[in-house]
Amino acid sequence: MMILQPIGRTFLQFVGTLGRLALFSGAALSHIVRPPFYARVILRQMIEIGYLSMPIVGLTALFTGMVLALQSYTGFARFSAEGAIANVVVLSMTRELGPVLGGLMVAGRIGAAMAAEIGTMRVTEQIDALETLSTNPLKYLVAPRLLAGLTMLPLLVFVADIIGVFGGYLVSIYKLGFNPANYLQNTWDFLQLQDVISGLVKASVFGFIVTLMGCYHGYHSAGGAQGVGSATTNAVVSASILILCFDYILTEMFFAR
Repeated sequence: MMILQPIGRTFLQFVGTLGRLALFSGAALSHIVRPPFYARVILRQMIEIGYLSMPIVGLTALFTGMVLALQSYTGFARFSAEGAIANVVVLSMTRELGPVLGGLMVAGRIGAAMAAEIGTMRVTEQIDALETLSTNPLKYLVAPRLLAGLTMLPLLVFVADIIGVFGGYLVSIYKLGFNPANYLQNTWDFLQLQDVISGLVKASVFGFIVTLMGCYHGYHSAGGAQGVGSATTNAVVSASILILCFDYILTEMFFAR
């Protein structure tokens, strides 16, 4: 029994954390659709998550598309299949690399910031002050961030897809010597609406995960500055792991035959 106790304790802690996270998510989602709505807070979070994250997501997508085209050429040249580079770039960016890399970049930037901000408010008793003023912390702090994550990350990923495909185009035309008209035609012919939609759905789920992890860990932080630091680390790590896990689940749902 002494050997099994640590295993059982860990399992019970894991189940308890899942339960608390589920209750937290349900309460926060309910506040998204119930008034009052803090329009100014929602707009500020949309700007923070969407507009201010565009440079890092755009640069990531640009160099990802460029590297993808270069590496695809290196591999396909062995089989005289260089014409498939346009297809690989657009498919990889819209289905996988755009949503996943965009989600991971936003998790590193926004998830950590949210956990630090809300965690600081928790340890300095600002959240308790909101409750004293009859303001629901979930309504004021969590719901606007979740709504902004759900709506803004798909827009970010859509722009990142375009930038990534453009990066592949630049490398293919100006370094590998492809014909511009043929490259664009292959890209357009191979692109399907389902590929774009699946990537945007993934981005919306990833945006919810990133904001949820940032808010959850920050909201439940304790122990002063050290607790805020731990909450920030846990928010980024848990969001990154969940993004990769849900990426497989959503891919299975969309493309499994």
